[in-house]
Amino acid sequence: MSSEKILIIGACGQVGTELTEALRSIYGINNVIASDIKQPNSPFWKEGPFEQMDVLEQQKVKDLLNKHKPTQIYHLAALLSASAEKNPSLGWRLNMDGLFYVFDAALTMGVKRVFWPSSIAVFGPHTPRENTPQHCTMDPNTVYGITKQTGERLCEYYQKHFGLDVRSIRYPGLIGYKADAGGGTTDYAVEIFHEALKHGKYECYLSENTSLPMLYMPDAIKATLDITHAPAEKVLIRSSYNIAGFSFTPAILAEKIRKHIPSFEITYRKDPRQAFADSWPKSISDTEARTQWGWKNDYDLDAMVEDMLKNLKPRYA
Repeated sequence: MSSEKILIIGACGQVGTELTEALRSIYGINNVIASDIKQPNSPFWKEGPFEQMDVLEQQKVKDLLNKHKPTQIYHLAALLSASAEKNPSLGWRLNMDGLFYVFDAALTMGVKRVFWPSSIAVFGPHTPRENTPQHCTMDPNTVYGITKQTGERLCEYYQKHFGLDVRSIRYPGLIGYKADAGGGTTDYAVEIFHEALKHGKYECYLSENTSLPMLYMPDAIKATLDITHAPAEKVLIRSSYNIAGFSFTPAILAEKIRKHIPSFEITYRKDPRQAFADSWPKSISDTEARTQWGWKNDYDLDAMVEDMLKNLKPRYA
């Protein structure tokens, strides 16, 4: 695999940080170029190639591809749900124009594969809420969800009309300890662990019975690598695949945390993000991903909670 050259756009985010680490372990540090709009301070980013780039500067995207000539691109730069609602214009431009620029540059430079993540935000009020199937009504009511649904159509279009090998999965809420959450509606499921260890309590912005699909970050990275490494003939869906790990409510998660921190307390407050969560699935069916290219999660809810607390405890000791 050493002949491969990987470019990660939006590398410093919650997913990008861990994906960069995983890809460098596979392809070698010097064969994975990380890029982001800001220059990071962490020593990790000094270990391998890093380029500062704004994906909305189209010429710079082309220049970067021309400089490094990647064979694969992981395009992660996006404005997430809550952040995009505060700035819809930037949400649209970053999520849509950025994707256009990456696809066009990839075609021009002969990049053989592009990964782009979609989200459960593509679903909406008329989507089946339980065991949401791969193909169903999608009527997103957030700027983020609208851009992700449009992006899925573009993925399929570029593969069908131009032969660009685009692959995508719909991330549910993602939980990890290596990087901070990035402004999404499901971020409470990350914040709650930090607050439990720091203060022994947490005020949640979603109601106690709001059930949402979630995935532990090691499994999210695993799914991303599994689909990009799968033979092309097994990737039959070129919009985006449903991916599921487990579903829970804030109340259930708090109870799981109490098994390790018995005195932990949770309270609730009203927040605009509740409306977003109420329009999303409670649980996801990912049969197609499991049967077509062999997706399988390693972590259940109990294992995730135990691993999160174990890895965060030294930070707050």
